[in-house]
Order: sequence, then C-alpha cells, then structure tokens
Amino acid sequence: MRKWVIPVFIFLSSPAAYAQQTGLLTVEKIMRDPKWIGTSPDEVFWGYDNQNIYFNWNPDKQIKDSLYFSSIRDHSPRKTYAGSRSLIQAQAQGTYNTSRSMITYSYEGDIYLLDLKTRKVQRITQTADYEYNPVFCSDDKQVVFQKDQNLWAWDRASGQLTQLTDFQQGSKPDDKTGKPGNEQEQYLQRQQLELLEIIKEKKAETDAAAAFSKAHENSRLRKLYTQDKRVMNVKVSPDGRFVTYTLYATAKGRSTVVPDFVTASGFTTDIPSREKVGAPQGTFESWVFDRQKDTVLPIITKTLPGIKDLPDYTKDYPQKDSPVVRPVIVNGPYWSDRGANAIVDIRSQDNKDRWIMLLDAATGNLKPLDRQRDEAWVAGPGIGWSRGGGNIGWINENTCWFQSEASGYSHLYTCDVNTGKTTQLTSGNYEVQEAQLSPDHKQFYIITNEVHPGEKQFYHLPVQGGKAVRITREPGAHEVTVSPDGKWIAYRYSYSNKPWELYLQANEPNAKPVQLTNLAQSEEFKSYNWRDPQVITFQSRDQQTVYARLYTPDPAKKNNAAVIFVHGAGYLQNAHKWWSSYFREYMFHNLLTDEGYTVMDIDYRGSAGYGRNWRTGIYRHMGGKDLDDEVDGAKYLAEKLQIDARRIGIYGGSYGGFMTLMGLFTQPDVFAAGAALRSVTDWAHYNHGYTSNILNEPFTDSIAYRRSSPIYFASGLKGKLLMCHGMVDTNVHFQDIVRLSQRLIELGKNNWELAVYPVEDHGFVNPASWTDEYKRIHLLFNSTLLKQ
Repeated sequence: MRKWVIPVFIFLSSPAAYAQQTGLLTVEKIMRDPKWIGTSPDEVFWGYDNQNIYFNWNPDKQIKDSLYFSSIRDHSPRKTYAGSRSLIQAQAQGTYNTSRSMITYSYEGDIYLLDLKTRKVQRITQTADYEYNPVFCSDDKQVVFQKDQNLWAWDRASGQLTQLTDFQQGSKPDDKTGKPGNEQEQYLQRQQLELLEIIKEKKAETDAAAAFSKAHENSRLRKLYTQDKRVMNVKVSPDGRFVTYTLYATAKGRSTVVPDFVTASGFTTDIPSREKVGAPQGTFESWVFDRQKDTVLPIITKTLPGIKDLPDYTKDYPQKDSPVVRPVIVNGPYWSDRGANAIVDIRSQDNKDRWIMLLDAATGNLKPLDRQRDEAWVAGPGIGWSRGGGNIGWINENTCWFQSEASGYSHLYTCDVNTGKTTQLTSGNYEVQEAQLSPDHKQFYIITNEVHPGEKQFYHLPVQGGKAVRITREPGAHEVTVSPDGKWIAYRYSYSNKPWELYLQANEPNAKPVQLTNLAQSEEFKSYNWRDPQVITFQSRDQQTVYARLYTPDPAKKNNAAVIFVHGAGYLQNAHKWWSSYFREYMFHNLLTDEGYTVMDIDYRGSAGYGRNWRTGIYRHMGGKDLDDEVDGAKYLAEKLQIDARRIGIYGGSYGGFMTLMGLFTQPDVFAAGAALRSVTDWAHYNHGYTSNILNEPFTDSIAYRRSSPIYFASGLKGKLLMCHGMVDTNVHFQDIVRLSQRLIELGKNNWELAVYPVEDHGFVNPASWTDEYKRIHLLFNSTLLKQ
C-alpha cells in the first residue's frame, strides 16, 4: 500500500517543541491520523478476457489494500468480491497455449485448464500436494507442471498423468556387481572363478539378472541424483524431450544475526540475517536430461570465451594467482516457440561477463552469440544481475532478442542464431528501460527516457527496427501494462507533484486516455500548493552533465542556506519528473523551502537513468566521483544561486547516509552539518550481492574497500553530525553505526550524536519513528545553518 502523508511540517526550537500554526498541520498529527493519508492504485494487471483492469487500492483508508477493477466499458472503480480475488489473480498469471485460445494456471495448489472461447474450466489435479508452474507442451497436447521438485505431464486427450522426472537426494548407490578394483583384486577374482564352481554359477545368475534389467530399463523412470544439492530452475522443452535443471551447492559461510531488544517475552532474541561481502558463495551447475535417449549431460561452460580472463583491477595486486575457470550461473534456457532452438543467458559469478549462447540440448554444447564484458560489472535496464536473466526471447524460430549496454546505454538487439549476425534496433544516448514483445511478434512495446532522462514514455517499435511510435504524451512517468490481446494499455501515471493515478487508453498513437482513479489524495493534500521542482543540470569537475532537482524559496523568504539531499540505493533515480518514492523527503523539502532554504537533490554518479558510464562511475571508489558531484552541486549553489557556502547541509538514508558521512569526513569545509540515516559505515560489513559488484571483495581488492569506507576517515569530522539508525536493521546492521560511534569516541570527537530506534528495520514503519527522525533533522539544520 502506498500512502502519501500531508507534509506541512512545522517545528520549533527543539524536538519536543513543535505545534500547529494557523492553516497548517503538525507533523505528529499528519503521521498518526489516517484521515490525512491517501493511497495510489498499485500492482496493475489485466484479466484474461481483455475487458477488466485489476489493481490494489485503498480509497476507504482500511487497514490494507483491496483488489479493485475497472473495465474498458465501465470506468468506475469497483471492489472485487473477497472470495474471488485469489482466482482472479491465478487466472491472470496463467500460461497461454500457442494459439492463445487456452490458459493453464495453478489455483490453491491444483492445476486447471481454461478454454477462453467457451469459458469452460477443467480441473487437472485434485490432490493434497501443491502443484504449480503449469505450461503447455508437445504442440499443446500436454500440460506440464511441477509437484515438489519434479515435473509431471497431463495428456489432454487421454487424461493420463505421467511423471517426467525423479529427482533423488544423495548420490547414486555404489555398484553392487563386485567388479574388482586394483590388479591384486582382479587376480583374486580370476582365481575364484577358475577354482570354484559355485562362484561361476553365482556369476552367471548375476550376469543374467543384469542383462534382464538392462533390457527393461527404458520402461523405468530414470533417477536423477542431486547429492546434497538443491534442485532449481526445472524446465521442459516445448516438445517434451529435454528437461533442464540447475543444482545449487550451498556455501558453508557464516551468516550474521541481528539482536531484537523489544520483544513480547521480555528476552532479547536473534534475527537470522545475511552474510557479509566476501563470504563463500554457493556454486551452480546446469544439466540436460534427454528423455528420448535417457541420458544426463552437463551444460559445458568451461570453454566459454574469456572464461579465464582476469579483471583489470588485479593489476594492482601482481602477486595474485594464475587465471582459473570462473564459476558461472546459467539462466534459462529460453526456447523458441516450437522448440527448434534454445538460448541461455550465462553470467560469471564475479559479474564481469555475460554470454548469450545457443544451446545444443542433445550434447550440452554451447555456441557463442554475444558476449558483454564489463570491467566494472554487468547490469543495466533489461539486463539484470547475475542471478536473474534479463529481457530475452524469440521473435521467430531463428531470431532471438535481448538488451545490452554494448553501446554505453541499454538498447535492443536481435541475433540470427544460424548466422550469428547481431542487429542493434535502438540507439542513442538514452535507455530502453522496459521491453516486451507483442503477442503477434510484430513489434516491441518499449518504455524509454529518450525525451528526457527524467521521463518514461511508452512506444511501439517494429521488430525489424526503425522509427519508434510514441503512444503516451504527458510529461512524467508511465508504468504501462498491456492487455493480453495488445489492444489496450492501462498505466499508472504521475508527475513531480502529482501522485500516481490509473489511466486506460487504446494501444495506439493519439488515443485519448481516460483517468480511472481520482481519489488517491485527500482534500487536505490537494489544498497545499505542492512545488514542481525544477530539473536542472550543472557541469561536474570532469565536464559531465549532472541532473538535479532544485527547490527555490520565495525571494522574500530566502535565508541563503541550503540543504542537499542524497538519495539512497546508489543505483536509483530521483532527479526526475514523476512522483518520487521518497515522498516523505519531497514533503520535507517543501517545508524547508517554505522556511527559506534552497534544496538540491542530485542524481550523482552511480544513479540510474543515465547509461553505463554513469552507472559504473563509482566502481572501486564509492565516495569518489559520486561525492564530487555533491560537492560540485554545493559549488553551483554558492556561485549561481548566491547561497552562503558556509551554510550548506547534507542528509540522506542508506547509501545517502553513507554519502553524508563521507561528505562530513572528507569534505569538512563544504558541509556545515549532516544527518546520516541508516548508513553504511564500512563496506566490508555490507552484503555480497550488492557490494562485490562495485568493490570486488575485501580480501581481493582491499584498496577499494579502504578508500570507500567512512570509518577510515572519521578523524576528518568538523561539522555537526546527526546519525539515526534502527536497531533491528537487517539490511545495514546496527553494528555498523555502533562501530563508527566507538571510532568517534576514540578519536575524541564531540560534535556528533546518535539517535537509535529500537523497533525499526531499514525502512521505518512506525509513524512515531518517522516523526522523531524528521524533528531531529530539522532541528539540526535550523541550529547550525541559520545561526551564522
């Protein structure tokens, strides 16, 4: 549920002293009283009938969202019947057959078949077990689904149910034939056969039994032994011949725990949490079970092009070992519709390489189609991270499509798998942020930021490339969901100062949109004149264009002080033209601007939306170019907007908290005060998936960790520092801020304070905690930036 909170915040001189003024609401009342809260529609999806749009919503301010719907004929939102919601969602998530005349779906643990023409539902299973992931197979003659970890096939004509796989934990039983081992054992066996008739007779019986078993073994289902590994990603080819699967071996590393102090029992309990970066990682191996030949073969990855390539950073450590075959993760396979071909999306576990390969399922061999090498890390819109494939699929039996940052921006490509020829369909200094193939395979539906880095617009693009046709028009962002038949789009739309609402439109150019929801905002919310912040640019010291949101006060109220907000997540965009996920901060910035502050919100190096070079600008040095962008923003405020350079504050949460610490510790003459919220203080204590991409591992690239971790620079603190942290934070652990606090104590620093929130995780939940945190931030800036 997305809740928007009315932000006319009024604070006085201390956290305890704040009150309501004429026409304004206090922050405590706003945070605590539900009547001031509005919601936006979310999680939009179409029904299989192409008539109804479903979405989660809560206009009645209930405890939680309910499922609503509108139709292409009756636009009025209506609440669905509670008992039907699970079925509606199950059917909408179903899998279509080739002609799109039927869907199969899992509902309450059983499998069903729905004929879209007759609307007749046929129940396939009715068991106490949980069956899931149904797909059509063998020219749509079968429905294949999973039960436990195994595949089962249901024949539409006969109704026969057949088990396709038999995964067994443990190793294959030892050979019981008594075959000799070394030469001594072989001699003794030959001697027994030569001397004793009883041994000859027993051997003859054993050989006959073995011959009989071999003659009839094809009638039995082959056991697939998994040893102590976990079965994942079980898939069947469209013709039913091949079953592919992945075996995952868990690493034996040490996980962290987070103490929970405020409990119902009165005793402290431990919350199991994540590993730290550099912990041993699990390994993946992928296999093909050929049901026709009854063989099991590995997908061979040890000969991938460049599989032994060392990353460039190892040049800083010449004593490192020789190149080895790097472990990889195989995503897929992705089969063409009729199963003529299959491709896999393979990532090295160090995330420096991505290979798209043609898989010969009969042999396990791979043919290279595309390799993307990034000395930082492979990612970007539609490309994904190592443990999940990106946008990828088939236009026809011989032409696949995918996204790549080969040009520096994420764009669409096709590849003829027979010739290996790759064609780039989109190009330019913008990103294809989402891509989907139309049901008829004639065009792509794409969302790009071509118009402006801070906008998301929806287009049609022919599969052969050419000029894209723009479908949406309003400035801002469009989150589009296309109807199953491709004729309609439902989309959430928002602008900088307008929260998300739901719209319906024909899926064609110049069609008129219809707004379906209009109750997301309370009257109190609408009564305030929310600012439309400018999206500006300035030049960084290395001559790059930096985008930022700028809030400027009424000239009569301008106090010549400024606050710079640093968004979290690192790879996230906030200098844009749509309603921000940082809505509390947006509202706080309106308050600060009302009081005369100038506020700047910068998309620093590492932010999303600006291509590969911007995304990887923090590689091996977080707190480097990203912090330079913040410092250059402060310079812009002083030189272009006449802000007093001695009265600039900075604040942010998570990555923004980390940046605040780096700013106060390494640029103490730039920032007079800072509020660091739920901050990473030492990257060697953060998680592996995020951190290892950017800084490698602490024991392989200690240089990167030392220059990127605030705890090493705490001696530089001069300005006033406020730190706020939840004590049950399972993302950035409370231990982080405790270690830094001890460091500050040992350094003899006096101008810092720590506010702890005993019941809060990384994202606060309790209104009282949000209220307390913002009061303290507000007091910090008023007491330091306005006193000079």
